[in-house]
Amino acid sequence: MRKMIKTIKKTILPIIIVFVLFIGGIIFFNATVYTVKVNESAIIIRLGKIQAVESNPGMHIHAPFIESVTKVYTGDILYDIPVSDVITSDKKSMIADNYVIWSITDPTKYYQTLGAVRGRAEERIEAAVYNATKNTISSMTQDDIIAARGTTLTDMITKASNSDISQYGITIELAEIKALDLPDDNKEAVYERMISERNNIAASYTAKGQAEAQKIKNETDKQVAILTAAAEKDAAKIEAEGEAEYMRILSGAYNDEGKAEFYNYLRGLDSLSSMTGDNKTLILDKDSEYAKILYGNQE
Repeated sequence: MRKMIKTIKKTILPIIIVFVLFIGGIIFFNATVYTVKVNESAIIIRLGKIQAVESNPGMHIHAPFIESVTKVYTGDILYDIPVSDVITSDKKSMIADNYVIWSITDPTKYYQTLGAVRGRAEERIEAAVYNATKNTISSMTQDDIIAARGTTLTDMITKASNSDISQYGITIELAEIKALDLPDDNKEAVYERMISERNNIAASYTAKGQAEAQKIKNETDKQVAILTAAAEKDAAKIEAEGEAEYMRILSGAYNDEGKAEFYNYLRGLDSLSSMTGDNKTLILDKDSEYAKILYGNQE
C-alpha cells in the first residue's frame, strides 16, 4: 500500500507542478500584457501616479503587480441631459431639452481631475451645459430665441459649455437643444401670436406682389398704347400716301378732255347707283345733271 502511494505521488506531483506553473504563467502574462483598442487609451499607474498613457492600438507590456492599467474610451459619447426650465430676457419661461456629444481629449487630466469615472464627467457636463443654456437663453428675448433655433443657438451653447469643461480633459463636440418648448400655460397665446405674425408677413408679401403685378400691367398697357398709336399713325400715313398715289394715277389717266368726260360719266353712274337703294327707282327732273347723263346730254 505504501509503495502504491509513493508511486502515485511520484506520478501526480509533476502534473501538479506543471499545472501550477501553467496557471502562474497565465496570471503573470495577464498581469504583464494589456491590449489597447481603437478609440481607447490606457493609463499606466504606479503607486497612484501616472507613468504613461498608451493610445496606440495593440498589445503592450507593463510592470506586473506594481503597475495597474486604467482604460478610457476616447471616441464620441452621447449623453442625454434632463430637461430644465430657463427664463428669457423678457421674462418668458421656456423648457429646454438638451443632448451632448462629448469625448475625452486629455486622458491625463481626465484621470487626475475625475478619476477616469464617466459618471463624474457627465455630472460636470450636465452642469456646464445647463449654465451655458441658461445664460444664453437669458440674454435673448423669446422671439430672438425662436428665430435663432438651429445652428446659431447650438454654436453659442457649445462654445459656452466648453469654457467650463476643458479643465477636466474632455471636450463637448456638440451641445444641442433637441426640444425648446413652452410651458402649457402660455403655449396657446404664443402660438396665436406667431400665427398672427406669419399671417401679417404673408399679407405683406401678397400686397407687394399685387403692387408689382399692377406696375408691370400698367407698364405693359403703356407700351401697348404707344405701339398702337405709332401703328395707327403709320397706317394713316400709308393710307394718305395711297390716296395721293391713287389720285395721281387717276389724274394721269384722265388728263385730256375726252377721258375726263368719260370719268365724270362713270362717277355719275356710281352716284346714281348709290342713290337708288333697294327700290331701283329714281325720279329725276328732265333738266337735272343726272338726266343729262342718262340721255347723254352734258352740255
